[in-house]
Amino acid sequence: MKAPSLLGNARLPRWLLPADWPQHDGAPVLAHIALEAGRVQSVRPASTDDAALPANGWDLAGTLVLPGFVDAHTHLDKAFTLPRMKEVQPGLLGAIDAMLNDRVHWSASDVHKRASRGLQWAWECGTTHVRTHVDWWEPDTVPLAWPVMAELAEEWAGRVRLEQVSLIKLPLFEDAAQAMRLARQVKATGPHALLGGFVHSTNWSENALRNLLVSAQACDLDVDLHVDEELNPSAVGLQTTARILREIGFEGRVVCGHICALAAQPEAQAFATLDAVARAPITVVSLPATNLLLQDAVTGRTPRLRGITLVKEARDRGIPLLFASDNVQDPFCRLGSFDPVEALGTAALVAQLDEPFDNWSQALCRGDWLQRAPATTPPTLVGAKADLVLFTQADRHGWPSRSATRVVLREGRVTHGDAAPFLLR
Repeated sequence: MKAPSLLGNARLPRWLLPADWPQHDGAPVLAHIALEAGRVQSVRPASTDDAALPANGWDLAGTLVLPGFVDAHTHLDKAFTLPRMKEVQPGLLGAIDAMLNDRVHWSASDVHKRASRGLQWAWECGTTHVRTHVDWWEPDTVPLAWPVMAELAEEWAGRVRLEQVSLIKLPLFEDAAQAMRLARQVKATGPHALLGGFVHSTNWSENALRNLLVSAQACDLDVDLHVDEELNPSAVGLQTTARILREIGFEGRVVCGHICALAAQPEAQAFATLDAVARAPITVVSLPATNLLLQDAVTGRTPRLRGITLVKEARDRGIPLLFASDNVQDPFCRLGSFDPVEALGTAALVAQLDEPFDNWSQALCRGDWLQRAPATTPPTLVGAKADLVLFTQADRHGWPSRSATRVVLREGRVTHGDAAPFLLR
């Protein structure tokens, strides 16, 4: 199918439009999106005075449109392992035990096959950027999955940007020299690799966390942490991370995922931590599906606590915030499809988010919030690749309901879905 020169009458989210964009009945007016050479040339308000759309244009007639997605926290190495497991004990630690038992049977081809399936699903749903964590349990042995992810990053280059994070248990950073060796190994992998760690009250050490961050600073590495993935109100991983970053003058970007403990802490304590995070180079990633399944999990008992972090309070403080898929069909989460829209749909209900399309969809699209210096100017499509997702059956009031049926454009060309209804006759 020939690439369109214009996407007419598109419904874009409010966060993606200039402040002076015209309104109609309380919503932004529809947009004409001009495409050229695979990029967005211009975005302007549609008008009843407009001439007819060009023959090679599409009339979207109010179809919802978003930029391609970033899935900022996944585990491709674990994906699709659940079918081969026996009973999994409830909760995070039970899932970890099940994963360790399965890991002894892994091979490079097994990991490559499962991760490739996950990337294909991500590609089909409209994701352009995936970050995956790779379990790293031994100080002197690179995990089997680590080079596989580097290979996949090369295989998928130009289609999906794949980054890999070393998910290293915090005690391995207790020794400063060993922490530096680990950081150098990650650095040698390439610019798509980040240093990471699992920060939890069961392995807590401020010294180890400091060594992790100092070694990342020395190796010019960005950092991505699993932090306070628990409902223990005494967990201090996040607040300590923010303090150490300030003390060492960290120059990179740090992503903190999960941080469920915030929701269990007294508000004064949680808010003081978020105030510190707002002054630090930290992006927060919420993983609603996995945290709902793992937190407050006891066999035969309905959970009372939700496990999702304080997403509204974080956003109110200007903290960059993303939602992501996390685990897919493994012992940590039996559901999932590597579609970040599903994560937002879960969050919209659990966290009672208002107007998900206009107000919260940017939490799926802002890949710059993973970069060292997030954009300070309002986001815009103009000049960007025409990597767009068109939700052909959803409306702005109910989205992300009815969002499974969609048309995906890559550099202006259809790679998934049926665009025939948009063609001008």
